[in-house]
Amino acid sequence: MMDFLSDDIRRDPYPLYARLREASPLLHDPRMDAWMVFDYDGVKRTLQDHESFSGSPATAGRPAPDWFIFADPPRHTRMRGLLARAFTPRSVAALEPRIRWLSRALLDRSIERGEMDLAADFSVPLPLLVIAEMVGIPVADRPRFNRWGDVILDLSHTLPGGDGAERASQAYRAVAAEMHDYVARLVDDRRVDPADDLLTRLVHAEVEGERLTTLEILGFVQLLLIAGQETTTNLLNNAILCFIQHPDQLARLRAMPHLLPSAIEEVLRYRSPVQWMFRFTRTEVQMHGTTIPAGTMVLPMIGSANHDAAHFADPERFDVARDPNPHLAFGHGIHHCIGAALGRLEARIALADLLERLHDVELASAEPWEPRRALHVHGPARLPIRFKRGERAAGV
Repeated sequence: MMDFLSDDIRRDPYPLYARLREASPLLHDPRMDAWMVFDYDGVKRTLQDHESFSGSPATAGRPAPDWFIFADPPRHTRMRGLLARAFTPRSVAALEPRIRWLSRALLDRSIERGEMDLAADFSVPLPLLVIAEMVGIPVADRPRFNRWGDVILDLSHTLPGGDGAERASQAYRAVAAEMHDYVARLVDDRRVDPADDLLTRLVHAEVEGERLTTLEILGFVQLLLIAGQETTTNLLNNAILCFIQHPDQLARLRAMPHLLPSAIEEVLRYRSPVQWMFRFTRTEVQMHGTTIPAGTMVLPMIGSANHDAAHFADPERFDVARDPNPHLAFGHGIHHCIGAALGRLEARIALADLLERLHDVELASAEPWEPRRALHVHGPARLPIRFKRGERAAGV
């Protein structure tokens, strides 16, 4: 059995994925007691067939945070409808000026040095700052907000039931209690004194007379802290890795900057920030001639699906103009990532700034990069780079 969690495999899982798609697109790992699905059609089915595959770990008798991504219909339908009233395309688009200001301010701190750790200096703090401002967390409370984020992220550093899982769960429960008291106070404030922020919209969102409870709002804020940070952080880091490793495509993008949106989609496909998700069988499921037992954990391997030659021409080629590009990086079906538009917006702004101001970018270390701690994601924990300084465009 290959060690899917080894650093070498996590840095470059794609050759292994290719072999397994060909030989064993459905594979049982007895150590995790989980079934991994590697082909595009199988992954897509697992993500969209919520009658057979539940998003709730409780289906398999496993604990999980009370977040709407771990709920099934009808509760999931109700909560997503309410959240969508607050997390609207218009509210996301309105963040663009502030995201641009934050991106440029972070770059200003490092641009004179000609080198930086892209992760620590830019890709990690940017989405955290965006989320804090979007939610409406006061500036003085941002350090506490960041600490909470670190503890919540620890939940993704271990597999359910694995080593360290109980320690991470205990730390999460302590932080959840602290966050509950804090968010409850903010919720009470927003009910009396609304502000132009996401928290106010969450408090006042209403569908057919129903509103989100304080616990449901807390769960969404916690989810934003982990999903909103990890996805964008890895998308930005992975984009720069792709551009360094494929200088012809970087040159093409610089010559045709209108390709940036499709380049972002190609990074999402080629180096998917989230490599796999959790699903749990409601009943016995037939797949690839095999019976998956009821109440079993299933891992749809998104990173593998996005390299399936049955759906992507020359899938190991990085192509900033790839079209069509039906990747599954943000999931599929009723659990499609509600924050996808925000992640794309942050990437479009941040990568435009990086391409404008960092020229001749190269890795500053010959050592293989260390994967981020969250086991289900793909990207470097640190990314030291060297570059020549570019200038901002006039008037910006």
